[in-house]
Amino acid sequence: MERIRKWIQTLFFLVTNGYWNFTATKTIYKGPLKVVCSPGLNCYSCPAATTYCPIGSLQQLFAGIRMSIETGQFFIGLYVIGTMGAIGGFVGRMVCGWACPFGLFQEILHKISSPKFNIWPFLSYIKYGLLIIMVILLPIFAIDEFGAGTPWFCKYFCPAGTIEAGIPMIILQPVLRANLGWIFLLKIFILIFFVVWAVVASRPFCRTACPLGAFYALFSRVKLVKLNLDLNRCTHCKACHDVCPMGVRFNNSPDDMECISCLACTKACDFNAISLEIGGLPITSRTEAPKT
Repeated sequence: MERIRKWIQTLFFLVTNGYWNFTATKTIYKGPLKVVCSPGLNCYSCPAATTYCPIGSLQQLFAGIRMSIETGQFFIGLYVIGTMGAIGGFVGRMVCGWACPFGLFQEILHKISSPKFNIWPFLSYIKYGLLIIMVILLPIFAIDEFGAGTPWFCKYFCPAGTIEAGIPMIILQPVLRANLGWIFLLKIFILIFFVVWAVVASRPFCRTACPLGAFYALFSRVKLVKLNLDLNRCTHCKACHDVCPMGVRFNNSPDDMECISCLACTKACDFNAISLEIGGLPITSRTEAPKT
């Protein structure tokens, strides 16, 4: 199953970043597919991106609310919010484990030989603060003289945007280098910080700073596709603790908001106590006898 997941991650990366003609055009793709919402964190300004980033679009939506109201043009943005809500309601944070390019990038980094460390659980709350403050509140209330807000998370923080768009674009268009300043240096520092951290800890950006992961986590109890724990089979051996890339203790918290449904715990469980379900119907079988 892990091999299948890796192939699906790679497929999503190629599908959402399929515009390889950028090497000739030296600019970003702006064709008809750019109206499609990428399920994972995938920068709109990446020269290879064929889809838009849900977090970037959400910020643009909130950044234009004040101006829309003042001009009498009420753009609610139901398409953006509705798409994110539909994805969250169906699979929740499974997106993080199966479809997010930056999640795949962190997994690759973590395979580098090095000492490995845990991440303090309380750091997981930071991403909810980033979602509320940088994605929602600042774009709405920190406006310029024209009444427009700024996509704060994309502009000042997002390491995925830096590696997917910022660095490639200054290589493709050298003229942009003249405009580089402290913001770019700040984002390079943030990128390096998370790259190094991903080598020594599992998925640190996903666990501590991704506002998209925070949004999808809100659907952890109501999503249709989820992992289920059979309490009659579970022996609380804690084998699921050791393999979880998100630090989830599944036998203690089956609806944990950090779970990305990567299925590592289902493979580790010797008693077939964990199954994947869609709407309460099991996909993976629990009828086998416990392994010995």
